[in-house]
Amino acid sequence: MALQRWIFGLSSFALGAVVITLESDVRTAGDHSGYAPDQPIAYSHRLHAGELQIPCLYCHYGAQTSRHAGIPSATVCMTCHKSVTSGFDAQLAERQAAEAENRDPDALQSPELRKLYDSLALDAQLDPIPGREPTPIAWQRVHAVPDFVYFDHRAHVTRGVACESCHGPVQAMERVRQESTLSMGWCVACHRASPSAAGAAAGAPDGPRVEQHVSTDCVSCHY
Repeated sequence: MALQRWIFGLSSFALGAVVITLESDVRTAGDHSGYAPDQPIAYSHRLHAGELQIPCLYCHYGAQTSRHAGIPSATVCMTCHKSVTSGFDAQLAERQAAEAENRDPDALQSPELRKLYDSLALDAQLDPIPGREPTPIAWQRVHAVPDFVYFDHRAHVTRGVACESCHGPVQAMERVRQESTLSMGWCVACHRASPSAAGAAAGAPDGPRVEQHVSTDCVSCHY
């Protein structure tokens, strides 16, 4: 009888552990997948990379020439937003209202773009404000690997690894989140699934292991 109670208790504990694991956000240490912090400006990758199809490297041009992809400077934003100062829907509504009222359309600036202009110390006409200095936008970093890991964007971009392979479907994200675990096992699995031949297409973490795969030597990532 005591043995039956012990078996029943152990079974109940195991079942409860399974339920808790399935119903909660259980993850290994250092796994920040799903992390999507609020940003100082509500920049929409879904709009820019998705609907407008702006290439990732247009803004994150550092990924081709540097270890780090980098955060685009505000001057990169201004290549478009010196002219585009609000959303299309707002501009259309203002033009229609102006026509109905027989007046010139007002110049619109969206609240989020106004934050960009404020950081650059620009007035309502987008001219520099005398005596004011531009201030950096305090973007919150989303993707990061530990300090003891060496990761170089150049090697991956020049090989042809798509940004989505690591960052997920950013073109569908209103606010960027960390899609992958960025764990060592995840990186090693991708290296093992990727042929070592120059110019060969990169594999995927869940792909089959190939004989001559990209290096998985410790010193490749841990100097």
